[in-house]
Amino acid sequence: MPVFRLDERLIFPSPDLAEDGLLAVGGDLSPDRLLLAYAMGVFPWYDEGQPILWHSPDPRLVLRAGELHVSRSLERTLRRGSFRVTFDKSFGPVVDACAAASRPGQHGTWITGEMRRAYKRLHRLGYAHSAEAWQGNQLAGGLYGVSLGGVFFGESMFARAPDASKAAFVTLVRRLQSWGITLVDCQVATEHLARFGAREWPRERFLAALGEALELPTRRGNWDAEPVPEPRRSPLGSP
Repeated sequence: MPVFRLDERLIFPSPDLAEDGLLAVGGDLSPDRLLLAYAMGVFPWYDEGQPILWHSPDPRLVLRAGELHVSRSLERTLRRGSFRVTFDKSFGPVVDACAAASRPGQHGTWITGEMRRAYKRLHRLGYAHSAEAWQGNQLAGGLYGVSLGGVFFGESMFARAPDASKAAFVTLVRRLQSWGITLVDCQVATEHLARFGAREWPRERFLAALGEALELPTRRGNWDAEPVPEPRRSPLGSP
């Protein structure tokens, strides 16, 4: 399996050359390199103490925003207003909470200090965004990712209360669709995201859709400029 070593040049090999998903090693997490990587269907994923590893998996887990599936119970939770959802209000705390979240079968985190700093830089530049679910003044869950053109590249999510990250995700995907950002990259398969309608695509299909989506303008900047409408509350908690 060929794995390419990156140097200071701002280039990546073709993602088609990533036979088992791993494409390259090295380079840096500068904003320009990260944005180029995402535009090519590549993302960093590595553990503390490892060099930076760049991946382009085949197949790729993808959600079309218009194909989002929401369970009846989650719809009821949303309608009851159990969570207040915001965008880009607490990007740093969301990233830090994702890094600290415990996950079954996982020891430590791939969201290293270097990674956290890199995505916070992208946020300041207007390319990385978060969705937050609140209970009162407490951050109950959320997620973050990168947006280019008509694509949102999801990175990680966390929950401190049941359904908190789900509420943030559903609200975000619905808002993305209203903005014309219809392709949600979920990277690698998980049962959790499959329940929302995400499906595995051959890498070739994903890269073709990515190329089309990147022809759209990027919604750069802080997404909290447009408030998220309050969920419609049902009387007496009924659906």
